[in-house]
Amino acid sequence: MNKKDSVIVLSGGMDSVTLLYEYRENIALAVTFDYGSNHNQREIECAKLHCKRLGIEHIIIPLAFIGQYFKSSLLSGADAIPEGNYNDENMKSTVVPFRNGIMLSIACGLAESRDLHYVMIANHSGDHAIYPDCRPAFITAMSSALSAGTYEGITIMAPYTKLSKTEIARHGLKLNINYAETYSCYKGGEKHCGKCGTCVERIEALRDAGIEDTTIYE
Repeated sequence: MNKKDSVIVLSGGMDSVTLLYEYRENIALAVTFDYGSNHNQREIECAKLHCKRLGIEHIIIPLAFIGQYFKSSLLSGADAIPEGNYNDENMKSTVVPFRNGIMLSIACGLAESRDLHYVMIANHSGDHAIYPDCRPAFITAMSSALSAGTYEGITIMAPYTKLSKTEIARHGLKLNINYAETYSCYKGGEKHCGKCGTCVERIEALRDAGIEDTTIYE
């Protein structure tokens, strides 16, 4: 990778913010998608904060049709979000169908429009069991599709694909990231609920990485 040759899909959560800091020298543009999830607005606030701090251009693209037409508990209000461990069967209700496919396609269009060569995404191994569009096979196939569909042969850079969230948090520890300035909770409240799958995973990752968790929980 050369300097400033990438677009990053930035949610404002732990994983994508870590990726933003780790590869900040390569990132020309960060894009956040407003697709109507319960926690979208809280995540967007965090994404804006970190991009401003790092001096990275940040744009927000609305995808209102996802919230209007797709089915997912992530789009249906806090009460629809199941509680429990992230890998429990009931967490499948939080899948937003083909979300990453849609976002990567748009990010690819942005990359080609700006003569950039890579699209970055922070999927990780903990996502694989639940989210089909986070799995290695999907990332490989999608990268091939982006390359085949662009003049410049744009590809996906997904360096966290085989890492656990704990391992990503360890990267963040070395980068001095304040994870209290990221947002994870699927319920989207003022404070993290501490009970939904993403909150539980967040708590465990920070603990196992040896990071003091200063997140405010209900």
